Amino acid sequence: MASGLAEAIRLYEEEKGISHELALKTIEDTMLAAYKKKFGSTDGVEVKFSDDENEVYLQVKKRIVDDVIDDAVEIDIEDARENYGMTDCEIGDELLIDIDPSTFRRMDVQSAQQRINQRSKAIKDDKIYSEFIDKVGEMIVGYVQREHNGNIFVDLGKTEGILPKRYQSPREVYHANDRIKAYVYEVKKDEGGLSIVLSRTHTEFVKKLFELEVPEIADKTIEIFKIVREPGYRVKMSVYTHRDDIDPVGACVGLRGARIQAVVREMEGEKIDVLKYDTDPTVYIKNALSPAEVQQVYILDEAKRQALAVVSDSQLSLAIGKQGLNVRLANRLVDWNIDVKTESQFQEMDIFETKKAVSDLFGESEDQVEEITKLSELPDIPERIVTLLADNGIVEIETFISMSESKLLEIPGFTKEDFELVKSIIEENVEITDEDIEMPEEEEAEGNEELDSDKEYYECPECGKPITEDMDHCPNCGVELSFEEEDEDEPDESEEEDK
Repeated sequence: MASGLAEAIRLYEEEKGISHELALKTIEDTMLAAYKKKFGSTDGVEVKFSDDENEVYLQVKKRIVDDVIDDAVEIDIEDARENYGMTDCEIGDELLIDIDPSTFRRMDVQSAQQRINQRSKAIKDDKIYSEFIDKVGEMIVGYVQREHNGNIFVDLGKTEGILPKRYQSPREVYHANDRIKAYVYEVKKDEGGLSIVLSRTHTEFVKKLFELEVPEIADKTIEIFKIVREPGYRVKMSVYTHRDDIDPVGACVGLRGARIQAVVREMEGEKIDVLKYDTDPTVYIKNALSPAEVQQVYILDEAKRQALAVVSDSQLSLAIGKQGLNVRLANRLVDWNIDVKTESQFQEMDIFETKKAVSDLFGESEDQVEEITKLSELPDIPERIVTLLADNGIVEIETFISMSESKLLEIPGFTKEDFELVKSIIEENVEITDEDIEMPEEEEAEGNEELDSDKEYYECPECGKPITEDMDHCPNCGVELSFEEEDEDEPDESEEEDK
């Protein structure tokens, strides 16, 4: 081939961003593909480069025969003697023949080049994929190239990223050549090629912006507990620090709001509430409803994570927010279901039991505050044991202490060590009266005499202990109970015996 091939190879390497060995392999594959397109096979074909790589040779090894059947791998003995100087050759010998690439048809070369270009693109995609897969979860800067069907294509230097419409803030408008920051959400490679998906709506995008603007967040002096966001409208972010000399909220806001304003500008004016995380749910909920001022927060049901926030009349609309956005984001941030009421609304609510629970919780009766009735309220009791007992109908402490050790050990997974542990925790934290202690079997008859004579008692079908119609489970064995009315003309014999 013509000289200057080495320079062409170098330019090809720079254009495709591939190694020298890969460039040589690409040229070799192109020539082999063109040969195969013309002759149907590449058996015995070799591609060789000169030492200075300025020339490339295509050679095929053919077997000398008397009658040619396949001219791709065979050559007539007379042809070998006359045209290739093999005067002393014999049938069965092999001859290495140079092939002039200029004899290939143009269509064969184009077809081969197309396949090689596809292969080169796949190789390039592999290289870019290996580079960008490590950037998932990071911030990246690019330039807007074009828009198609609402999707924005971003120039990332070596490749192109896509900012789908669903990951764009409704506040933002993009123009060609605009500089844009985005969060690398996903890098995937499939039959369609390489795809780098960007996002400006993800909560991690907000986190990365604050890491850029607030050094204390970048070096983990201040940590972000949680971020919730309604893209284009509002962000709530809770932060905390283990250092007493640092105000985490103040550090995020910055002097005269400089730091947070930089983030707000990048997000095209989206509102951001930065608040302090607190382990006390009442304090955390109060903070989460900012910028509204909350007077008091009451925990209505800790198990169901329901709370009530009381605000003044002037703060109600601010606490709820436009179309309920503020309280909705607060719910997601603290993971509680928050009901917001004014003082007058709270006073008018017909929730006597709720108010009593609130009074108990906030110390109006010290004895009530300290009273523990459920196993889950015991300090230091393993969650595994609480769940195991609850699954078997044992939720109340009274139920547990009224059951015998042997009955408790029948529960699958509940060991003697578990029994001793729960027993010791109860003894340390709960004052047990005689009424709470299970009666021995020999005293059962005597104990029955002390039953309330005004109540109608039945016999538990599981353990035989006395039960009444207002019970949904046996206080002794925990079995679920169901009472059905019977015809008055046919009294239950067992009922009469229990009486």
